[in-house]
Amino acid sequence: MDKLDQLKNLAIMSAADGSLSEHEISLLVDRCSELGLTEEHLEQAIAFALSKNASMALPKDPDEQEKVLEDLIRMMAADGQLAESEKQLFALSAAKMGFPIDRLNGMIDRLVRSIGAKPA
Repeated sequence: MDKLDQLKNLAIMSAADGSLSEHEISLLVDRCSELGLTEEHLEQAIAFALSKNASMALPKDPDEQEKVLEDLIRMMAADGQLAESEKQLFALSAAKMGFPIDRLNGMIDRLVRSIGAKPA
């Protein structure tokens, strides 16, 4: 999966609840750096996420799918809340990838415990 697409996915998730919190922006900046992308890439990803053309790029490879879903969960929880719109976007993404529900539930439980997120 293309690194810019990964960043765009995170930007889309960060904007799903209608706002970009300081924690979400910080996570986007950190992830951008980890991916070896530039500030221009970050600006492009955020602009794409806020556009009418925003859509998630979903990988076919199961290992990549899990990494994408883990990134999305971290972004969902960046502001300490799991908004309904974020949960719906996450569920739709997982369903479109055909990610096995048992693996999904285990991954969600593990990640939510590790980041200390609270349901909305």
